[in-house]
Parts: sequence; C-alpha cells; structure tokens
Amino acid sequence: MFKHKGYFLALAVLATTCAVPAAAQQAQPQAAQALMAEWAAMYSPELKKKMMAVAPETRMQLMSIMVTHDRRSPQATMRQVMQEIMADFQTVSIALATDNGEMAADAARRLANHRLPKGGMLPYLPWDKITTQDISTLPTFNMVVEGGALKVAAAAEKGDFATAAQHFGEVMSGCVACHQQFRGVPGVSDRLVAAPAK
Repeated sequence: MFKHKGYFLALAVLATTCAVPAAAQQAQPQAAQALMAEWAAMYSPELKKKMMAVAPETRMQLMSIMVTHDRRSPQATMRQVMQEIMADFQTVSIALATDNGEMAADAARRLANHRLPKGGMLPYLPWDKITTQDISTLPTFNMVVEGGALKVAAAAEKGDFATAAQHFGEVMSGCVACHQQFRGVPGVSDRLVAAPAK
C-alpha cells in the first residue's frame, strides 16, 4: 500500500493535534468546482481522463483544500513552489534559532498559505499516484504541514519558542512523509536508461 507505513501512521496521529483552518474544512463547493474547471481546461486529454478516474468526493476534498489558497501562480511550476516553501521553512528555522518570533510567524504563515503552481497539484504528481487512494492522503499531509505551520506562528508570536520548535518538528515530519509518498528520491528518475558500458 504505502512505501513508508510508519510515516503515514505518525501523520495520522499528528493530524489529530494540528489545527486546521476553518476555511479548509468548509470551503465553498462552488468555488472548488470553478477552480477545478479552470485547471482542468489546461490538462491534456490523458490527465483529464486520469483525474476523472479519481473518486468525485476525493477530487472535491483536494479542491476544497486548494481553494483556501489565494496565492495561485499562472506560471510557477511545482518545483518552483517547493523552492519557495523551502525558503520559508529555512527562514522559520533561522528565526526560531535566534528567538525572532515575528520573523518566524511571518514565514510560517507564508508557508501555510503557499503559492499554488500553474494547473494545481495534479499535473506534477507521479502518474501512478493520481489515484483515489493516494490523493485521499493529501488532506492529512495538509493538516500536519499547513496546520502545523499555523501553530508554529501562534507559538512564536507569544515568544514560546520551545512549543514553536516542537510544532516545527511536526511540520518537518509531514514534509518528509509527503515527499516519500509522492516524490521518491530527489534526482532519481525511472525514465533514465542505464549508462552505456565503457
């Protein structure tokens, strides 16, 4: 089922302790459908077919999360968005290490409301991960990472750096688990052929 069941189990436990923005739980279905239609217009016929094979409730669950993000790029790729997230992540780390609560809170909130790439997430997922089973894991990852980042921000603003650091560790666990589920090993591609013998 999952390559790293231990990480997924840990995420399920962490998800019960992470605050989820109310908007993420009660996103307007009309807005989610409009966003889905906008992005689907950019998809290849093959991706549209793959998307439509995902259970409708799972697609809407994903779009309900996506619609809460008001920063949507018409040109950024998923890799570029992840670079921005990593920059915010590093900023939080530096701010917590130097007891700079305002800096940590600002960066953590940017991380929680990160930019979305052109076309949303689906075009960038591995082909074999665009399934009901795999996509249904994303809300849990979202709760841990984005909900956790908001908890980091709240604690850092109060000057409670020990609690902020604890939540930051949970965010890191969520990032690692999501990457192991959807990304694989960075730089390794199953689309590369073996190098010719010398």
